[in-house]
Amino acid sequence: MTSQNPVFIPGPTNMPEAVRLACHMPTMDHRSPAFADILHPCLDGVRRVLKSTEVEVFIFPSTGTGGWETAISNTLSPGDRVLVARNGMFSHRWIDMCQRHGLDVQIVETPWGHGIPVSTYEEILRADTGHAIKAVLATHNETATGVKSDIAGVRRAMEAAGHPALLMVDGVSSIGSMDFRFDEWGVDIAVTGSQKGFMLPAGLAILGFSPRAMAATKTAKLHRTFFDVADMAKGYANNAFPYTPPVGLMNGLKLACDMLLSEGLENVFARHHRMAEGVRRAVDAWDLKLCAASPDVWSDSVSAICTPAGFNATDVVTVAARDYDMAFGVGLGEVAGKVFRIGHLGMLTDAMMLSGLAVAEMAMVDLGLPIKLGSGVAAAQDYYRHGNTQQKAAAE
Repeated sequence: MTSQNPVFIPGPTNMPEAVRLACHMPTMDHRSPAFADILHPCLDGVRRVLKSTEVEVFIFPSTGTGGWETAISNTLSPGDRVLVARNGMFSHRWIDMCQRHGLDVQIVETPWGHGIPVSTYEEILRADTGHAIKAVLATHNETATGVKSDIAGVRRAMEAAGHPALLMVDGVSSIGSMDFRFDEWGVDIAVTGSQKGFMLPAGLAILGFSPRAMAATKTAKLHRTFFDVADMAKGYANNAFPYTPPVGLMNGLKLACDMLLSEGLENVFARHHRMAEGVRRAVDAWDLKLCAASPDVWSDSVSAICTPAGFNATDVVTVAARDYDMAFGVGLGEVAGKVFRIGHLGMLTDAMMLSGLAVAEMAMVDLGLPIKLGSGVAAAQDYYRHGNTQQKAAAE
């Protein structure tokens, strides 16, 4: 597959050339004072992307999965109960991790394509008068289904129930691409990774801990060594890591945060919404449906597109890669073979997005789906033309 074509998978995302070059830096003595000039701007940049003034940021050489493990192992003890909705592959994987760690997992089974059932969470939390539930887990953006959930609503449900559980949020495919308000939403732990909104290669687990979460680390009994935030905090105080840090990736993260903040977070979110809406207009023109059940849960970073019954949606991804050198995402778990996914996050523009839609159309027509070439592209073009005009006018 040629590297000249952009990818339209929901991560890893396309990298700005400047960020890629920032990662490819000469070897540095990570115990020298110079490392502080990379470390602390990274921590401050992530803090600003999370829209927080009080969060403690931790960066581990890992991925979002390592971030999940960091969240639970630093704040919980064996046998603790956690509340979580299973509404997609990534919430399912977090559930599996909790079970492997010996936690008591109370699962709210939710149809894939739907968001977290906030009212059900509130009912369960109200009934938990003994406060056995120690943490509420929420996947902000379910990458497998293209579904976002209402994190502010989850916090309101917790407050309405008067429940003291920690709120842990998987923001792997949302943070840096979609609005995320750590302080305002009362998030206690946010988990993300380097390879999506931050436009870097995979390799960093990025987390934010609230003061309440930091207090919980004092009594947590689950084992952790590599992912111990207390060890990491001690290292940061001395401008260092407790082990060898991924200096090149962190130098890239420093620049990526600068780029996001320079563009302006609200502009970043508006750009992602505009690209996503163009994709949604194309899907409608193709007479197809999204896996996401309703507009209020439509994701602005990935669209999972349902194909007709009896058609193997994975074939669209296969043909696009084989014949047109372009990458899309396959369906996962319960929606494997039923959807293909278009990622529209990170370093993408309207023009790049149009190329992806054109290839998706060609692949589907090649496979015999009754789609008119150019129909989805034209629908997106019409929106992008007017969307750009409206956005520019609003900014002036």
